[in-house]
Parts: sequence; structure tokens; C-alpha cells
Amino acid sequence: MNKIKISENFSLHEFECRDGSNLVKLDEELIDKLQKLRVLVGKPIIVNSGYRTPEYNAKIGGAPKSQHMEGKAADIRVTGVTPVQVAKLAKQVGFRGVGIYDTFTHVDVRATPTEWDYRTKK
Repeated sequence: MNKIKISENFSLHEFECRDGSNLVKLDEELIDKLQKLRVLVGKPIIVNSGYRTPEYNAKIGGAPKSQHMEGKAADIRVTGVTPVQVAKLAKQVGFRGVGIYDTFTHVDVRATPTEWDYRTKK
């Protein structure tokens, strides 16, 4: 497990591909905005998914052009904070890609702003 700190509240291992390879690719802007979000929310952010290899992304049914494969995205959750609330705060700190799901929020630093809501219960 790679315990290298990449910001005040995040370590490199949190963003490693979950396929067992421990590969990681990260965009500095993603970490900067996640750290700003962490300060704003005042609670730990749990990274469900960070970097994904193209093979792993395909295996789990990720979008063909997923920002995760570029190291520009994270699926996150915060205990006691709803995905909708996390999404609102994420936009405040400048995330350009924000997706709301039932149990987590997708955030990314893509070039073109976009939002989506894939909750099954709205």
C-alpha cells in the first residue's frame, strides 16, 4: 500500500486502480480540488474509485472515454453527507464534471463542464 501523502488529507494509495495492479495516474488539479472540497466539507472524503486502467474500466462497465482512465476523476462519498450535497459543494470548488448516484458522487476536472444525475430514487 502506497502511503505517500499527495495533499494534507489524501494519500496516493487511495487513487490506485482497484484491479490489484496498484497502478495510478493522477491529475494535479483533481487533487487540488479534492483537498479544497475536503476543507469545505470538514469531514473525511472516501475515494471509492480513482484511477482505472482501460482494461479495468471496461471490465466494470465504465464509460468508454471515462475521465478515470486519465487520472482526472474520482468517485467519492462523505459519511453523513448526501451525494446531492457533495455535488453542490464540488461545484463550489470548481469541479467541472459532477455526477450524482445513489451512494456516491463522481467528480472530475474535464475541460467542458457537464453534470448528470443517475440516481434511481429522486
